[in-house]
Amino acid sequence: MGAGTKVLEKDIQRLTRLVRKLENKNKTLTRRASRAEHQAKLFESRAIVLEDELKLLRYKLFGKKSEKYSVEDEKQGRLFNEAEDNQTEVEKEAGAIKVTSYVRRKRGRKPLPANLAREEIIHDISEEEKVCSCCGAKLVRIGEEVSEKLEIIPAKIRVIRNIRPKYACNKCEGCEGEKAVKIASVKPEIMPKSIVTPGLLAYILVSKFSDSIPFYRQEKQFRRIGVEISRADLSNWAISAGKILDTFVELFLEEIRSGPVVQMDETRVQVLKEHERSNTTKSYMWVMRGGVPGRPVILYRYHPTRGGEIPIKYLGEYSGYLQTDGYEGYNEIGKRTRIIHVGCWAHVRRKYNDARKPTKKPGSAEVALGKIGKLYSIEKELRGKDLSKDEFVERRKRLVEPVLKDFKKWLDKKAMHVPPMTLLGKAVNYTLKQWEKLGRYLESAYLTPDTNRIENDIRPFVVGRKNWLFSGSPLGAFASATIYSVIETAKANGFEPYRYLKYLFSELPTTKVEDYKNLMPQYLNPEKLEN
Repeated sequence: MGAGTKVLEKDIQRLTRLVRKLENKNKTLTRRASRAEHQAKLFESRAIVLEDELKLLRYKLFGKKSEKYSVEDEKQGRLFNEAEDNQTEVEKEAGAIKVTSYVRRKRGRKPLPANLAREEIIHDISEEEKVCSCCGAKLVRIGEEVSEKLEIIPAKIRVIRNIRPKYACNKCEGCEGEKAVKIASVKPEIMPKSIVTPGLLAYILVSKFSDSIPFYRQEKQFRRIGVEISRADLSNWAISAGKILDTFVELFLEEIRSGPVVQMDETRVQVLKEHERSNTTKSYMWVMRGGVPGRPVILYRYHPTRGGEIPIKYLGEYSGYLQTDGYEGYNEIGKRTRIIHVGCWAHVRRKYNDARKPTKKPGSAEVALGKIGKLYSIEKELRGKDLSKDEFVERRKRLVEPVLKDFKKWLDKKAMHVPPMTLLGKAVNYTLKQWEKLGRYLESAYLTPDTNRIENDIRPFVVGRKNWLFSGSPLGAFASATIYSVIETAKANGFEPYRYLKYLFSELPTTKVEDYKNLMPQYLNPEKLEN
């Protein structure tokens, strides 16, 4: 082999190594380009998500707060979604449901309530003016003009002096074994050895727990009308009232467990001086609604945690329907064989409503809201009819099940194309995850599509929290929970809270514990409060 051949072989080997090196470099660059492209797509997707979230936050700050999806919204959305809005036969049937049109309210001021006390002031002309200026005859009264104005008298405080005369014999020192001085026995009171009366205590509690007026503001109000009552006294009286009413907690729990449906929800609360916890740690107020149909019970319970063991602790051996939102803390108790876990369509609708807000262009969110709106239209229509429970359930299933079937088909299709991290993607995935629970409301006439009732029950606490911000101690949080329970249960059963609490605090000192059930709002005769 010549020298030229050897040089050629070396050149070939060198070129081969160079080609391989270039190929490896090309593969590396290709991988880097692929990673960069993938990263760019992730950034683009993340930018879309962040843009949606920013638009949603701006809408929540500056847009309308109502979650109501009107008929006009649905119609407007459908102008741009003909292809996605193919009506099924049941939708045509559901579409025949009448929608109440808007009726303009009559202008002018509403008449003042007839039950208010009235003081009549007659503004008459003088006797000289009651003579005809033409013929001198006496004028005859032919009618009158009446206008009513509302007057208010600021709150009045009075002192009730309980006087007990003492009696003794002035001729002897009394018989052996008997008291020389006789005096009437002290009537049992709600808070002995204090200045508190049932009316004062009811006023203080209703002001804070129903009207959301913190104690420091009540302190100022009392000072304006000439009475010095410190916020410390107000707080101590509220805690004492909570302890007195605590007997009702077990009675309320028994009532809740005896009903066919329980709704549950929870919200955060900040409580100071909790054991081994900082003052900034979040605690929770749990709320339950249940009981015999027509006699609802609302029970608040404070707990430092939001764990799934809390529903199990309070519901115990309950058997029936449990309706909640999608919070995973309810899943454990929902797995029990004697409990049927039901979902909430209002929370589903809220997510599509959020997905709709960031954009002005109608899209898939409007389609979903329209389908959910059909469920509510059917519910409203059937609730307005005089149907037996069995007939109601049968007709509701017949109308709703095809709508749900069509909605599920639409969701499965959307889930394949919508990015999961977008607001619409989150709404679709949430709906699919909750789907089995969402359809269970069709099983009972006592069930509604959502948990709006329990959300309305928890709202007074949320409104109050904005004013008083936190509870000063766990003891105060427990007392607040009990007082909220009694007040909201009274309101749910048609009682004005001040009058009910005043009656309750008047009767409790002389009522045996075993008879407390007769004082509960569900069993109390309303006529007793009229006396």
